[in-house]
Amino acid sequence: SSSSDKPESWIIRVEQGFNLFATDFVIAILDRLYADRDYARFYVLETIARVPYFAFVSVLHMYESFGWWRRADYLKVHFAESWNELHHLLVMEALGGDERWFDRFLAQHIAVAYYFLTSLMYTISPRMAYHFSECVEKHAFSTYDKFIKAHGEELKKLPAPQVAVDYYTKGDLYMFDEFQTDRLPETRRPRVDNLYDVFVNIREDEWEHCKTMKACQVRGNLHSPHSTKLKDLPDEAQDEKEDEEDEEEVAECAGIVECAITATSHAERVRKKSTALLKQ
Repeated sequence: SSSSDKPESWIIRVEQGFNLFATDFVIAILDRLYADRDYARFYVLETIARVPYFAFVSVLHMYESFGWWRRADYLKVHFAESWNELHHLLVMEALGGDERWFDRFLAQHIAVAYYFLTSLMYTISPRMAYHFSECVEKHAFSTYDKFIKAHGEELKKLPAPQVAVDYYTKGDLYMFDEFQTDRLPETRRPRVDNLYDVFVNIREDEWEHCKTMKACQVRGNLHSPHSTKLKDLPDEAQDEKEDEEDEEEVAECAGIVECAITATSHAERVRKKSTALLKQ
């Protein structure tokens, strides 16, 4: 990389080093507390896992108020991610993961602290916050994968909670498709015949979150799966849809410090875009 890239590379290494340390620290505590209580551990994990997406949406709304970000795709995808994690949590509650007062107390208080930490982190460096969430989602994927491999045969004999059946197979599945930014809508329709299928589906959800969080670390790289499904539209509709996306403002800054210094007015952004189009 060029010399101008070195300071940013150094900052990225520091951000990721902190994230890995913090993730490993929390994992070590949970491993000690929940060595033999899988459903309670999953309940704690899913209570915590919903938090970053609410934090992202909160900060994005603040940016909208300041006129810095106007990207509907980010809001839609992050809300869909929180909706997905909510249903993971409902599954764990149905399995009895929240029966003990201590587990509820621990999970809820960690979630509150994590919300403020993630909001602050996302305000300063969205890239760092997205990487932190990627680390958390990778741990969730690994945890479910080990559990499935260790208890697969037992899980196949147990029924699926109704909340899982309803979420994965019934009704309007727009929200289910929306958080999977690496797939076209309607290309993943899981089966839910037993508890084994439920945990496989949750594991695959976590991997989809990992891919989305990784994509988000590159500014402007996130797009709603529904807004990019152009190939299924007639040619005329494709042109109209592309025009609508072209009119959407691209975020010109990331993090409150950069935005406060470099952000411009709507009129100035329109002039810049018009000038660029004329040069083409």
